[in-house]
Amino acid sequence: MDNSSGVGVVDKSVAILDACAGSPRTLAELVEATGLPRPTAHRLALALEHHQVLTRDIDGRFAIGVRAAQWGAGVDAWRGSAEGVVLSLRDATGVSAQVYRRAGDQRLCVAAAEPAAGLRDTVPVGSLLTLRAGSAAQVLVAWLPADEQAELLQGAAFSAADLAEVRRRGWAHSLGQREPGVASVSVPVRDADGLVIAAVSISGPIERLTRPTKATLAALTAAADVLA
Repeated sequence: MDNSSGVGVVDKSVAILDACAGSPRTLAELVEATGLPRPTAHRLALALEHHQVLTRDIDGRFAIGVRAAQWGAGVDAWRGSAEGVVLSLRDATGVSAQVYRRAGDQRLCVAAAEPAAGLRDTVPVGSLLTLRAGSAAQVLVAWLPADEQAELLQGAAFSAADLAEVRRRGWAHSLGQREPGVASVSVPVRDADGLVIAAVSISGPIERLTRPTKATLAALTAAADVLA
């Protein structure tokens, strides 16, 4: 079947994006996967990187970039369920609620809800936040392969021991890691195979979330179960 659109540069760019969708690729791997000449693959990959559709990982490999992740947040059918979850979680806890998914070395907010009154931790949908601070970051990093974990722990506000504790108890807590005065609590969302695919979080003033209560953890777990 011929998948050519008749517009060569578009077809070649899509081939490069398809090649990077599964895992990061070196330039040599891009050439092998797409069949494009090396100069063409390099030129197009750099152009896509310029527009943040591709990015580079710590080893210089090309990977899907944050702009593509933001586009995905707007059309992901899963987002509809996430929007309902954060509204219910906000109402149950009285603080801000969010759902995050990993986007390379960052995390993407795919749904958020703010309380009607009081201090808000406003995170607009589509925002990209660090994977090196905050309870949601801990959750999204804690179950990654060891090599990816080690990379993201460089310069992180948490340690390997902290992540081990997250895995042991099944939730993460942060106090002022991402922003002074703000605390958060997060739990993982798992797919049918048990893989962590997202983090459900609540965030608010430290005095409200200094120590997560059983009721708070139960609300978070119930929210994650809806998205599983």
